[in-house]
Amino acid sequence: MTHTQPRWTLGTLLPDALAQFGDRTVLVFQEREFGLRELDALSNRVAGGLQQLGIGRGDRVTLYSGNCWEWIVAYYGIHKLGAVANPINVMFTPAEVAYVTNDCGAKAVLASADKGAALIALRDKTPLEHIVLFGDEAPGAIRFQQLLDAGSPDFDPVAAEPGSLSTIGYTSGTTGYPKGAMLSHRNVLMSTALTATMHVRTAADTVVTALPCFHVYGNIVMNGAFRYGMKLVLFPKFAERDVLEAIQKYRATMLEGVPTMFMYLLAYPERQRYDISSLRKCTVGGQTMPVAKMREFEAWSGAPLLELWGMTELGGAATTHAAYGENRHGSIGVALPGTEMRIAAVDDASRTMAVDEVGELMARGPLVMLGYYGNEAGTRRAIERDGWMHTGDLGKMDRDGFIFIVDRKNDLIITSGFNVYPAEIERVIAAHPAVAMVAVGRKPDELKGEIAKAYVVLKPGAQATEAEIIAFCREQLAAYKVPRAVQFVADLPKTSTGKIMRRELHTLDQ
Repeated sequence: MTHTQPRWTLGTLLPDALAQFGDRTVLVFQEREFGLRELDALSNRVAGGLQQLGIGRGDRVTLYSGNCWEWIVAYYGIHKLGAVANPINVMFTPAEVAYVTNDCGAKAVLASADKGAALIALRDKTPLEHIVLFGDEAPGAIRFQQLLDAGSPDFDPVAAEPGSLSTIGYTSGTTGYPKGAMLSHRNVLMSTALTATMHVRTAADTVVTALPCFHVYGNIVMNGAFRYGMKLVLFPKFAERDVLEAIQKYRATMLEGVPTMFMYLLAYPERQRYDISSLRKCTVGGQTMPVAKMREFEAWSGAPLLELWGMTELGGAATTHAAYGENRHGSIGVALPGTEMRIAAVDDASRTMAVDEVGELMARGPLVMLGYYGNEAGTRRAIERDGWMHTGDLGKMDRDGFIFIVDRKNDLIITSGFNVYPAEIERVIAAHPAVAMVAVGRKPDELKGEIAKAYVVLKPGAQATEAEIIAFCREQLAAYKVPRAVQFVADLPKTSTGKIMRRELHTLDQ
């Protein structure tokens, strides 16, 4: 095996991997297998096709699709060309896509037919010069196959500096318009490399996931798999049966997802029919996962569930647990090597909180974004002059450097002057034997200002009452933290990544 010195750009990731690992299968999508050589050649064709459309170094190209092989080769083709990728959430509406493309000045969009067709009518309201659609039919747009046909399987990646702009990733926009986090090649590849190091990801691993590639979590899973010779079994969306069958069929060593995915598996009535004994380590991120559910999954699978934490502005993961280190449940782990994390006072970012005291989690180092695209004021608010970046997460750090997320600052519930963290209540309710999933939101109250309300999904065939859930909480929570209302629901509102949207819980109110 020839070992090559990585060039630390996303445009050279596939050719570097091909030089090191040869033409091995690294992607399985809908039972079609792709080797490194084919992915490299297909992404070369994309780069050449885009070049013939007039796309060049520094031009922004939007990707608007769920998981598919076309998205993957388009992503690497964009980077090989020296252009800037703008991967956006597949749940964005056409109006939101128009805003994003205008904000970053995108010159082209590559999209699935079901998503991109609506953009044709909005073309005049955007800077888009080209709309390329995946699939066989693309009236009013360019077919993706035409792009491939126009390009050559041989293409020399355009030289780029590791610190140069590679990606503009837009935040979810839960408050106001979304902001475009500018990520360098180094930002993305450092998160990928250091996460792989902590988890000991190697060419011997096969990972199963339905995490969307446009999301930073799914992105580092994808980049890590290809760069380090792993096999990635990727699904367009999460389904319990599909995932379990894939683990069994491919003897997967890793399963990666958000907490709801693992909770769905635990509640799946037929899960015991499948052999998942090949799993060696699993990762969970996106939201904190209740410790009770982590232990339940580990008892069933026999594999450790390693929690990680990251965000768009950090290009991926920034903390996790080491595969051979202590797995401290309830914690998001420790800072990745070379990255600094600390807990700052909410009202004074320069002041570091004492051990086990709650404050805002802040990050500094090679993972921190370059800034928000075209938004200097937003960048100044996010990144202090000394390089420390605000994350918006409330947390605490113990004596050993393990970090515990308490909640998002924006999700804090203030009841009668007391701070109530939804995640704390969720961790307790999730331990109830009848509960499959739970989310806690706020409800206005004339007397207390706000109260906590729990939305509970029960396990199949299980029963529980509101009084029973509240009594269960009273045993483990201070009186002011106990939810004042419980509603049983069939499911919870989730993002395209499977994260629970607390801000949408009110839509379930009866």
